[in-house]
Amino acid sequence: MLEALADYPALIALLIFLARVADVSLGTFRTILVFRGHKYASAAIGFVEILIWVFAVSSVIQNLDQWYFGVAYAGGFAVGNIAGITLEKKIAMGTELVRAVSIDASIELAARLRKEGFDVIELRGRGNGSEVEVLLIVEKRRRVPRLLQLIDATDPDAIYTVTDVKDTMSPYRGTVPARRIFPPRTKKK
Repeated sequence: MLEALADYPALIALLIFLARVADVSLGTFRTILVFRGHKYASAAIGFVEILIWVFAVSSVIQNLDQWYFGVAYAGGFAVGNIAGITLEKKIAMGTELVRAVSIDASIELAARLRKEGFDVIELRGRGNGSEVEVLLIVEKRRRVPRLLQLIDATDPDAIYTVTDVKDTMSPYRGTVPARRIFPPRTKKK
């Protein structure tokens, strides 16, 4: 295929660069899917990823006298990492656990979050001699930025951590979707 483009080395370098961006982006995304347990999607993406990689690396190896092909290959790798992470953040698959500690328990942070549609487990505790409100919220990743905005707006002194959740388990129901941890809400009449 590259023989037809032999008179256009800049175009070949661009194709190598774009191929490398594509395969590294897919590889980054695939790695995240593997971590989250999506084995079939990971396998399919890995197949396409390696096909693209074979094209890109063979183009560079067959033309080692063209130094700029190697630069295009390396540049595509660097940009592919950025693109893959950006792609994964846009898709925002998965679930996260947000742990929030409200130092001033009178703020009623849990009530505000519930009013905004978040399912909250609320615990009372003590920290440094005063009462605190400890909140546990399991939420889809795409909703976590809004959740953190609400926490900051309601209680700027709150402390929170965010952790990836691979599976949510129930001893009675096995693996369950994160939104099913809590009993279904009854509609107000």
